[in-house]
Amino acid sequence: MLNYFGEDSLKVGTRGSNLAMTQTKNIIYQLSKIINEDIEIKIIRTTGDKITDSQLYTIDIKGIFTKELDKAVLEEEVDFAVHSLKDLPTVLSEDLEILAVPKRESPNEVLVSPYDWDELNEGASLGTSSLRREAFCNYHKKNLNIKPIRGNIDTRVKKVENGEYDATIMAKAGLKRLGLSNHIKKVFPLEYFTPAAGQGALAVVARSDSSFRKYLEKITHFNSLQEVKAEKTVLEELGVGCQWPLGVSAVANNDKLNLFSILLTKEGEILSKVKLSGSIKDAEELGKKAATKMMEEYA
Repeated sequence: MLNYFGEDSLKVGTRGSNLAMTQTKNIIYQLSKIINEDIEIKIIRTTGDKITDSQLYTIDIKGIFTKELDKAVLEEEVDFAVHSLKDLPTVLSEDLEILAVPKRESPNEVLVSPYDWDELNEGASLGTSSLRREAFCNYHKKNLNIKPIRGNIDTRVKKVENGEYDATIMAKAGLKRLGLSNHIKKVFPLEYFTPAAGQGALAVVARSDSSFRKYLEKITHFNSLQEVKAEKTVLEELGVGCQWPLGVSAVANNDKLNLFSILLTKEGEILSKVKLSGSIKDAEELGKKAATKMMEEYA
């Protein structure tokens, strides 16, 4: 391990939720294997954390969970920031870069409920503030009573446990990272309930001129990086965000990358569905090709 940065400890910015803190501590642990340096955590409250009474997809603000963290990095209040990659806008602020994408957790969506998916009867209440998840429920003709739900992962789990909702849909990765996998009733296949671009992955963002670059790059997992690069390219090329029910999943298999994208209406009708394979080295090009085919289908 290298002690390189002198007396002042490094600082990492993060949101204050249990999940964000757990993710950040995981990054610090990975870095501790490379450098012998204290890393101080600075909690930064974001716009998304302050909004508790609105559906997020109705709020047209880019970087709702990231822009305050970006500002702290740019102004050198912190040396880098840790994000859930799916929260990042497709284009970062000038002078910022994603310098690390560690090994990805499962991107799959899961059901949290005392009932199995097939046991949820018409009119059962399902909590979600995701337009994509609502659209997939309609696509599968579940006829559920979709109700807004906000709060951190543990809060949403408790709301189901307490009977406020019959079920909710969540990312498997978050539950696993928090040790809450016992609440998972069903894991959905990627093409049945397709996740958001970048789901399950973390991103470490720093200034482009960061002296810490070469250490951050050492914790990057190539296959995970290529998967999320393909997914985020689809998002960028289509020019859509959480206001669109878009599911994207790229899976690395040896030197191949299999990419599946599906765009729905809120009512669950398919606007476009594309499935492609290509070299893992050509992730960005594969994403562009998928986006082009999708635009041709729904134009």
